[in-house]
Amino acid sequence: MDLDRKEVEKLIITEIKKVEDNISELKELTKPISPENAIGRVSRMDAINNKSINEASLRKAEEKLSKLKVARSKIYDNDFGICVRCKNPIPVGRIMLMPQSNKCVNCA
Repeated sequence: MDLDRKEVEKLIITEIKKVEDNISELKELTKPISPENAIGRVSRMDAINNKSINEASLRKAEEKLSKLKVARSKIYDNDFGICVRCKNPIPVGRIMLMPQSNKCVNCA
């Protein structure tokens, strides 16, 4: 496999930083909505709905962060870049786009 592990590691570190920043923003957006806010019933329902959407995004971002950290810790393992299902090499392009992925496109 023609994989530049240093380049992939830099990409993972950059992506971890982006995801951490995104998580910080989402945590702000998912703070409880205080009942004494005089924003009106419809606006309040809208705020509650948006909060639910942001909570789902937060969970996905935290899951991605976890996977990126695992990928970073395993980047120098011999089986990094090898599909866990079919054992074929994962294309470099896929690793560069989704370094946390441990499956090739066909198996994903």
